[in-house]
Amino acid sequence: MNTKLLSALTATAAVTAAMLGPAAPAHAFSFGTNGISFREDTSVNFNFKESHGMYQSSLGIYNVNGFTLSKVAELFSETKSSDNGGANEWKGTLGNTVLGSGTAAFTFLANQVYSLGLSSGAAGMVYSTSGLNLNVASTGSQQAVFGGSPLWSALGKETTNSFQAAGNFTDGIGSLFNGGTTISFDDRGNGNDADFQDFTVTAEAVPEPITMTGMALGLGGLIAARRRRRASNTAS
Repeated sequence: MNTKLLSALTATAAVTAAMLGPAAPAHAFSFGTNGISFREDTSVNFNFKESHGMYQSSLGIYNVNGFTLSKVAELFSETKSSDNGGANEWKGTLGNTVLGSGTAAFTFLANQVYSLGLSSGAAGMVYSTSGLNLNVASTGSQQAVFGGSPLWSALGKETTNSFQAAGNFTDGIGSLFNGGTTISFDDRGNGNDADFQDFTVTAEAVPEPITMTGMALGLGGLIAARRRRRASNTAS
């Protein structure tokens, strides 16, 4: 292949990669403890990671209109509270407490407001949007954390230590479009111990198909231009 053409194709691929990377979060309003909302319809893939809550739980997506919530999708539902009672901090894993592939997809509609909601038996309901978790003082409490790969290590998983850094993990927008973000809940059980390892999933935005179409058109245009130049050189 001609060296100049190869260089041009490489440059086009680099531009497309940039469109899939840092530029993508500009499409989003919010994906964190202040709520979930996007400027454009955005599809997100969710994957169940593991749970450490003593209650049988289910995770859903709720449309939010003020303080009126409507459940629009269920992502994952446990068939039992844990793999083996209280072993390993009530650990629940894919194929045991959560059946199926452990993968779910949802398309968030543009300019709508959403929240993730975790229902955990006697522990009740908590939301990823802090303002929806009203307590006796009518103020919202943080019951979920959002963050990239460092968050999973910080959670401690099979320990009883409280997760003291919760306030540092409130926004998953950057990692949502670049490798995926971790989302983990505290279900208010065990005295609301704030360990944020009761139910954990990952989420990653699906690249827009138009991006790949644009890349194909760009490559096609470069090849066509090269053919025209070759034809012109032959004619002369």
